[in-house]
Amino acid sequence: MSLREQLCEYGRRAVELGLVIGTSGNLSVREGELVAVTPSGVALDRLTPEMCPVVDVEGHLVEGELQPSSETPMHLAVYESTDARAIVHTHSVFGTVVATTMTELPPVHYNALLLGGTVRVAEYATYGTPELAANVRAALEGRRAALMANHGGVTIGATLEEAFESTRLLEWLCEVYVRGLGVGKPIILTDEQLGAVVERALNPPTFPRREL
Repeated sequence: MSLREQLCEYGRRAVELGLVIGTSGNLSVREGELVAVTPSGVALDRLTPEMCPVVDVEGHLVEGELQPSSETPMHLAVYESTDARAIVHTHSVFGTVVATTMTELPPVHYNALLLGGTVRVAEYATYGTPELAANVRAALEGRRAALMANHGGVTIGATLEEAFESTRLLEWLCEVYVRGLGVGKPIILTDEQLGAVVERALNPPTFPRREL
């Protein structure tokens, strides 16, 4: 499957799962010095491969008739500062709720470790600006996900599938936290508890085989 076809597939999935609405949100995937990105002003479930522009890492349009997403500078900044090969940016409901009310998403579940632990909320800046790109880069340091104040969320991965699964996890964690606040005060896992999870993952239990 080509990079542009991947954008169409995961764009549709983002809409189907309610992670974006209207023409919001954008995705990109990198191969070498080229980045395929979703276009500006087109709903993600209406994309066709030829609609997705390709830019180089310096932001020059290489292929395609439509303009790249207005968030392309942020994508390129993240590629420059991380090992990411794919980026997913959404305006999901619970992620945006947390991004509008909190400065971070604490680890209310050990699966937060899959995103690097506590998810930071990048300081607000107007979309598409160098300021927002810089804020997101800072929030992503050592992480696979970040929230963007009063905006949405962004996740990275080695593949578009990996980045998209991180987006789904981020939204789930945000929903657990928000719903938890509606019941009481969510219990936050300590560094010691999270460390024990890491140790368990590195040294999984073994079960002796019984001969039948």
